[in-house]
Amino acid sequence: MPGPDPAPSARREELLELAYRYVRDRGIAGLSLRPLAAEIGSSPRVLLFLFGSKDGLTRALLARARADELGFLDGMRSPDGSAPDGSAPDGLAGTGLRVWQWLADRSHRAVLTLWVEAYARSLVEPDGPWADYARQTVEDWLRVLAAAQPADERDTAAGAARRTAVLAVLRGAMLDLLATGDAARTTDAVRESLAMFQPAG
Repeated sequence: MPGPDPAPSARREELLELAYRYVRDRGIAGLSLRPLAAEIGSSPRVLLFLFGSKDGLTRALLARARADELGFLDGMRSPDGSAPDGSAPDGLAGTGLRVWQWLADRSHRAVLTLWVEAYARSLVEPDGPWADYARQTVEDWLRVLAAAQPADERDTAAGAARRTAVLAVLRGAMLDLLATGDAARTTDAVRESLAMFQPAG
């Protein structure tokens, strides 16, 4: 005889994880509750009960995607700016290259595609459940890059421009890679661009 249903919060988290896997494979923009529910072993009624509305589910999925992004970014640097293995900080160029190596990993394509989709939707539907997703992700990435800069550069206009340029290189190359799958060419371009940010000497 089966046991009692899990508590709503536990069931919500379980269904959120299953839904997150679903949208990573199929995208989030055209999300429909009925096929999603059928795929993850639930029902539209249960999803609406647990998440309040379709927009509520979308917001929860975007928060889950951002949690993945923040987990990745947190792994890039420790609080003192050193690399995850404890080695000394290596500046914008080294940090940018480490980020790119993660972005270029084929196993991360599904989550990157989801990030890009959510980023774009937040620009064209700024009042919907996507609101602020793009702005928040820009701030998240710039924060990691700022931690890689020397303290005397970090809070200057020039420092902000340099980390913004690195982010632009990474984002542009990521979009190119997702569109073409050409890892060799985009990696060469990233290396060439990041070389401009190597410290002198």
